[in-house]
Amino acid sequence: MVRTVLLALVLFGLWLLMSGVYKPLVIGLGAGSALAAACIVRRMARLDGYRAMEIFNPLRAFTYFLWLLKEIALSNIAVTKVILSGGATMRQNLFRVNNTQKTDLGAVVYANSITLTPGTLTVEIGPDHFWIHALAYDDSDIYALADMDAHITALEPRT
Repeated sequence: MVRTVLLALVLFGLWLLMSGVYKPLVIGLGAGSALAAACIVRRMARLDGYRAMEIFNPLRAFTYFLWLLKEIALSNIAVTKVILSGGATMRQNLFRVNNTQKTDLGAVVYANSITLTPGTLTVEIGPDHFWIHALAYDDSDIYALADMDAHITALEPRT
């Protein structure tokens, strides 16, 4: 119960900071939404017992998050160059990459990390591969995604 209340408070605090609207009705709706989301998360955890922090080491997850932020920033710069060049360097491509994650959560984190990186989108997920669309494809993209795959696989528990 304490975790649920803490989660609701954190969600409400984040919502309040990002919305910037401090009218009573809006604050009430935000508080209600945060509480509902926390209750849904609690119920989901009770039903399946699936906890991300039991799967991922929190320290490794934090270092991965920092690495991902750096990759997102670099990708933003690359996409900005494509836009400012008028699309001259745009070379769209749909290609397949393999994933080596052992857990569903690992595969979801990998697919979402690809989609979070500007200029790339996970289009389809297979049992051991993803189909990726890239706005400005380069042959080195395969190696960069393999590096991302290795970072996420390192988050998972070793069996």
